Amino acid sequence: MRFPLALTAKIARHIVKHKMLRTPKFAMVLQLEPLHTCNLTCTGCGRIREYSTNLKDMMSLEDCLASAVECDAPMVSICGGEPLIYPKIEELIDGILKQGRIVYICTNGMFMRKKMRDYLASIYNASQEPTLAKLLSEKLITDKEAEAIRKGKSDNRPVIRPSKWSYWNVHIDGLEFTHDLIVEREGVFKECVEAVKMAKLLGYQVATNTTVYKETDMKEVEQMFEYFSALDVDGHTISPGYEYDAAKKDMVKRLNKQPEDFFLTRKMTREKFAKIEEWGERFTIFGTIQYQEFLAGKREMTCTPWAIPTRNIRGWKAPCYLMTDGHYGGYHEMLEKVDWDKYGVVDGVARDARCENCMVHCGYDPSGALGTHYQRGDNWKNIKYNFGAKPKPYYAGREVKAFNGVSIGKGHLAEAKAAINSPRAAMNGTQAVFAQPAESGSCGTGDTTQRDELLAKINKKDA
Repeated sequence: MRFPLALTAKIARHIVKHKMLRTPKFAMVLQLEPLHTCNLTCTGCGRIREYSTNLKDMMSLEDCLASAVECDAPMVSICGGEPLIYPKIEELIDGILKQGRIVYICTNGMFMRKKMRDYLASIYNASQEPTLAKLLSEKLITDKEAEAIRKGKSDNRPVIRPSKWSYWNVHIDGLEFTHDLIVEREGVFKECVEAVKMAKLLGYQVATNTTVYKETDMKEVEQMFEYFSALDVDGHTISPGYEYDAAKKDMVKRLNKQPEDFFLTRKMTREKFAKIEEWGERFTIFGTIQYQEFLAGKREMTCTPWAIPTRNIRGWKAPCYLMTDGHYGGYHEMLEKVDWDKYGVVDGVARDARCENCMVHCGYDPSGALGTHYQRGDNWKNIKYNFGAKPKPYYAGREVKAFNGVSIGKGHLAEAKAAINSPRAAMNGTQAVFAQPAESGSCGTGDTTQRDELLAKINKKDA
């Protein structure tokens, strides 16, 4: 099977139940944002800017768990911000799993190895020594970290354990140079790769999560799939970059860039995703075959934003994960009060101008599973795609030159570093602006104003 039977069966039962009950609108996946604090400032992400006045605020554990019960989605995607910064992330994951739901932990990868070391410490005994030896030989842990693991875990808090009901969902937007450029920090790609390797060695399920932008080289994306397939990742999600308001404002104000130079139009999306169905045969791409056909321009679809609702510190966000016209106190209140007919694209015509170029998975992927714009043969396509043979790992992907950036001295901050290392820059005290190593202990959003101003000057000179 392409996807685990237990997970597929759980989601299928949920859909069938609501179809039989004739429920007009119901949740498929809950996008749960317990906080918006993040340790990175990714280009194209407007989250920490949209909620800049709430970066220190967090949902309570009880509120998070109650939200999952309220909308009763079979799957919960824990995102943010960076969810592994959430102080009670272990309790949250444990609580959602105990509710019988599937959990996706959407992370930038920077804190994954620490959480997995906590897991090893919680189960440590002499039989774990071969595992520690393997991790040490692969340089995925240090001698000091191995000693800390051997001491065991002193508290009774839960840990993030491998489970057939959960996935690490790691943000990867390209190979090293590209990914580090988008997340605006060098060394992040390397840390993600090491975290993925460690996770697979310990038996976790791992997926990658990729956003495609105007300047994305789709050949590079294919190479990225090949590389991570060789690392035995369990699947991939991929979606076009969309110019939602918060991201556009951030791009203009913080980076002095024009959104139209970065985000995709609907036409561009279809050109970029022309080979998505072919990739779906070669790699385990999560989602429906109908969504792939939609991305490739082979069919029209209508979005179903209520099927993947977002819950965050301000309430239930509407109308969708990316557009914010209001927040509501309850999921069912949101369903009743939002005029859903005002949004989306129907037969190629945008009801709201902001929806015109959106083809994002959180709006359209559930449409394929729910049968909106059903075409003859769709049911058979879904059965064939979900229950067909899982693509085999592409071990030739080990030959992909994934480390093509800072690892070989070609990081995107090379000129900036040279500039700030000059005597004049040192006198101005700007060296500290770029002293932001990609370490797993780094936390908080930080003040990036000086760094961004210097980068803007460098980019302007290059132009």
